[in-house]
Amino acid sequence: MLLLTGFGPALGGGPTAEHDVRPSVHGALDAVAPARFVPGPCPETSAPVQALRHARCGFLEVPENREHPGQRTIRLAVAVIPATSAKPADDPVVFMAGGPGGDAFDDIPLLVDAGLNRDRSLIIMAQRGNLHSRPNLACPEIDRASAQAVGLRYDEPAARQLLLRATKECHDRLTADGTDLSAYNTTENAADFADLRTALGIRQWNVYAYSYGTDLALTYVREHPQGIRSLALDSVTPPQTVSLPWTWSSAHEGIDTILKACAAQPACKSRYPDVVRTLTEQVNKLEAHPLTLDSAPPRGGKPVKVVLDGGALVNLLVGNALPAADVPAALDELAHGHPERFARARAAGALAAVGQTAYGLTESVACAEWAPGSSESDLLNAGRKAFPGMVDTVLAQAPQLPFQHELCRVWNVPDRTAVQRVATVSSVPALVISGTYDAKTGASWGARTARDLSRSTVLRIPGIGHFVVPQSPCAQRVLSSFLARPTAPETSCAADVKPKPFTITPK
Repeated sequence: MLLLTGFGPALGGGPTAEHDVRPSVHGALDAVAPARFVPGPCPETSAPVQALRHARCGFLEVPENREHPGQRTIRLAVAVIPATSAKPADDPVVFMAGGPGGDAFDDIPLLVDAGLNRDRSLIIMAQRGNLHSRPNLACPEIDRASAQAVGLRYDEPAARQLLLRATKECHDRLTADGTDLSAYNTTENAADFADLRTALGIRQWNVYAYSYGTDLALTYVREHPQGIRSLALDSVTPPQTVSLPWTWSSAHEGIDTILKACAAQPACKSRYPDVVRTLTEQVNKLEAHPLTLDSAPPRGGKPVKVVLDGGALVNLLVGNALPAADVPAALDELAHGHPERFARARAAGALAAVGQTAYGLTESVACAEWAPGSSESDLLNAGRKAFPGMVDTVLAQAPQLPFQHELCRVWNVPDRTAVQRVATVSSVPALVISGTYDAKTGASWGARTARDLSRSTVLRIPGIGHFVVPQSPCAQRVLSSFLARPTAPETSCAADVKPKPFTITPK
C-alpha cells in the first residue's frame, strides 16, 4: 500500500570520529553509546547511483529499543549528498521514504532529478531494519511467495497459506537472531531521525517525506519538534487515521477520480461512455470466472503463468500498475476479451527483486499501528461503502495488504495505536502535496491533515498518482519555492496543470 531505501561536505560540528564496533553473536552490534555517526563507505546499490560518488556516508548508531538502551545497538545507513549550487543554504533537506520498508537509496535518482539537492544538501537515511541498515529485516521468503502468488487467485486459500507460511518463516528467523520486532515502529523510527540531526551537528533542517514517510514525519514533528525549519508532505498517510478500512476510502477516491476524469474529456467519454460500470462488471466477472494466461512482464522476459481475478484487477489499479491515461482503454479491452495489459502488469509481480523490501518493518508497523482496532467485518463494510457494486470476496481484503489480520496474528507485536493514532498539531511551516489520481493515499487526506498544521499550504496536482514531486514539474517548482520561503511558496503553476489525455483505441 504505502509500499509501501542509503544515506559533501560536513554539516555543522557534529561528532564524526570513527569507532570500532564489533558484531555480536546474533549479528547485531554490541552496546555502545547511543546516537553517534560513524563515517564509512557509501552502500553498494543494485544499480549505480551517481549522486553517491560525491556523498559523505556512514552509519547512525542507535539503541534498537530505547526502553532498553543498554541492550542491542543497530546501524542505519546514512548519505549526505552535497548541493549542486555554488552557494547552498545551510539548512539541508532530510528525506523520509515510504513503505514502510522501502529502500530510500533507491529513491535518490528521483530526488536528485527533482532538484532536492539543488540549493541544499540532501540527507538520506535507511530507516531501521531497511536495506543497507543492520540488521536488515528483509524477508526473501515473502518475496518468493509473492512471486508465486501471481499464478494463483488473489484471495484463494492457497495464496493465503503461501503468504502466511512465508511470513511465519521470516518472523521465526528474525526473532531467533535476537531481533526485537516490537522496536521496529514509527515512534522509534522518528527518534532515529531526531538523533541523526543531533549526531550530524545540524541546527535546523527541512523534512521532505512521502507515503508512509509522511506518517513518520508527522510523528517526528509531534514528538521531536526541535530544529525543524519546514515540513513537506507528499501523498499523505495521516497517523491518526491510517487503518486497514482506511485503505478502501483511498482506493475509491483515486480510482473514481481517474474514471470521472475520463467522463470529463469528450473524446474519452465518447469512446468509453460508462467506464465506471465497466470496472464493476469486469471485477465481478473475473471474480466468478478468473482468467489464466501466460504473459511476459512489461519490461520483457520469459512469460509466466498469471491468474487474473477480481481482487487482482482492483489491486493492479490501486498499485498504479498501469499509467492512469491507459486505464479506460485497458478496461474496455478487457471487456472485449483482451486482458493483455492487465496480465502483463500482473506478471511483473513474478519478477520483483528479492530482498529489497524490509518486510520486518512493514509487518511490525502494520500490525502494531494499522491493523488493531478494526475487524474483518469492519474492513468488508468499508469496502462495500467504497465500491457498493463489487462482490464481497474482493472487498474482504485490504488493498495492497491481503490477509493482514491473519498475518498480524503470526507477527505478534503489541498494539501501539494508543500512542500512534494521534493527530499532529503544529505551527511548523508545511507544504501538503497530493495527486488527484492517488489510489493509495487519497488526495482529500492531505487537506484534512493540513487543518491541524496552522501554517500549511495545500497543493493538489491534477492527473498525478502516488509520490507526486518526481512526476510533476509544477510540484518541483512549488517545493523549491517553499524551501526558499516556507510561509509563502509560489503555487500558481498548479492552476495550469491539466491531466494527460486518455488513451483512445480504435473500436
